[in-house]
Amino acid sequence: MPDPPGEGAVPETIATYLRLRGLEPSARTYRKKRRRTDDDENVPFTAGRDPRGVSDVLAALTREAGWDSQLAREDVVRTWDEVAGEETARHTNPVAFVDGTLTVQADSTAWAKQLQIMRSQILSEIVRRFPEAGVDGIRFIGPDVPSWKWGPRTTPGRGPRDTYG
Repeated sequence: MPDPPGEGAVPETIATYLRLRGLEPSARTYRKKRRRTDDDENVPFTAGRDPRGVSDVLAALTREAGWDSQLAREDVVRTWDEVAGEETARHTNPVAFVDGTLTVQADSTAWAKQLQIMRSQILSEIVRRFPEAGVDGIRFIGPDVPSWKWGPRTTPGRGPRDTYG
């Protein structure tokens, strides 16, 4: 019960005003205030608060997104002249990457055959430089040549034998 008026009591409207403004203690202000716990990210001078370079941020992003293997495969294609050698790179071109096998197209069948002999050297260089690329094997193919077996004027079977003598 509020104090009877006249005995030094403050009118109820003014007491309510003072309580709402926080100028007079009330039962509500004695409640335990929620303690704020310090979050490690927001505490200054801790290990996680150091500035990071753009390369570190991008490396973390690609690792978290799972792009490392795809980017490593792209690096194999981008640096093919360093991996295979300048002379070899002038006559070859990486064309596909399927199920761990890198397919390389050569200018001629002679280059494709020569690279088949050098396969282990090139593969070990790729694995050494780009282990996360996942290259398990290399397939060398010759140039694309026109096929005489397809088209509207083909004949079934062996076809004519007088074309090339």
